[in-house]
Amino acid sequence: MKPLTLILGSSGKTGSRIVNKLNQLNYPLRLGGRKTIPAFDWEKSEGWDEVIQGIDQIYISYQPDLAHPNSIHHIQKLIELSKKNNVKRLVLLSGRGEPEAVACEKLVENSGLEWTILRSSWFSQNFSEGMFLGQILERNVIFPKLKSTEPFVDLEDLTDLAVDALVKNVHIGKKYELTGPTLLSFQDAFGQIAKELNETISYEEIPLDAYITMLNEYGLDQETIWLIRYLFETVLDGRNESVVDDFEKVMGKKPKDFTNYVKVTAKSGIWDVVKT
Repeated sequence: MKPLTLILGSSGKTGSRIVNKLNQLNYPLRLGGRKTIPAFDWEKSEGWDEVIQGIDQIYISYQPDLAHPNSIHHIQKLIELSKKNNVKRLVLLSGRGEPEAVACEKLVENSGLEWTILRSSWFSQNFSEGMFLGQILERNVIFPKLKSTEPFVDLEDLTDLAVDALVKNVHIGKKYELTGPTLLSFQDAFGQIAKELNETISYEEIPLDAYITMLNEYGLDQETIWLIRYLFETVLDGRNESVVDDFEKVMGKKPKDFTNYVKVTAKSGIWDVVKT
């Protein structure tokens, strides 16, 4: 019997890919999100028990990010309910360089359950499915001043390993750091996209405070603005300027680089501007 897997964040960047890959392997699934039935909402723990009942293993993608102050309390509560419902295995998506994420990792490690932790760098897909897509479509990028570079990780690689951790026992008790094979500045990343599109994408760097003011003027919600400031001040301060080969060691293949991601994504048309 294949284990029944709960995917938390099942409609998100990682969760949706894991759902597709486990469906291809004919694994029974339960989807967890605010719009699923039953619904799973990180801010409404009274409904969690119904979602977890009968589950064998859980993939955990915390929203909005493990850096959020509420994450530690929520992960602890999830572990308690998992143990109550005889869940056997947890696979946690974590982040590099976030003190709160490390605290959540320790809760999982000390849970008494089988566990695997995937500590990820920034996703390449943030440029096509996330916070940077709108600016690329406008061909006008305004970005905080940064000195650090980032080893962007491709979500196809990350979710390949997540699925492996859910279907095999070799990853039990393992913590993996997932990066792409090269370090890039954000300016260079946007530049690669512009070159592949054979178009100009203007790029302007401004102080972080001015960037936050701009986000407020756009009407972005305060929780998201807080998180963006935190990530730019903490995670992108240079502490993560390193490439790690965990993925290649455990999966036996090299991680996809950002250039590969750009070429594949450009062909999808997601960055094309519809002319009227």
